[in-house]
Amino acid sequence: MPRILTVVRRTLAPLSRTRAFRALGPRLLPGAERLARRLSGGRVQVSGLLVPSLTLHTVGARSGESRATELMYTPDGRGNAIVAGSNFARDRHPAWTHNLIAHPEARITVGRRRYDVVATRIDTDPDEREAAWARLERQWPGYRGYERDSGRQVRLFRLRLLRELDR
Repeated sequence: MPRILTVVRRTLAPLSRTRAFRALGPRLLPGAERLARRLSGGRVQVSGLLVPSLTLHTVGARSGESRATELMYTPDGRGNAIVAGSNFARDRHPAWTHNLIAHPEARITVGRRRYDVVATRIDTDPDEREAAWARLERQWPGYRGYERDSGRQVRLFRLRLLRELDR
């Protein structure tokens, strides 16, 4: 990773753990992500300027309707992605985690590439969970603080790539 990006992440990561960011982030970031996606034709994600990001396309657990959520991801070292349901340290799990539990087959978009994936929970095995958190925190220092501050066990998922779709 370029040194400048490491410095920027280490500088901004503590800001993402502030009360102000946790209050404003959920209100401002989704709209900013939609605007950036629309203006760039899907090439730019706001969060992607600092960390690897993807758009997760799921089926609603209750509604059955298509849902799209922008998420930070961490490569697992085996060609797959790890995502964490941190939900800005709120006390409730984000909706997309319920969707993946109900419908583990999903689709992701990374840049302009689309992939079919299958999600598996990796937060049930203590060793695998610790290894996943270690990877996540190497990418975004202090990220696990969201779990402590939320008062719940954050759901972790591995998104296993099945196939790349036509672009």
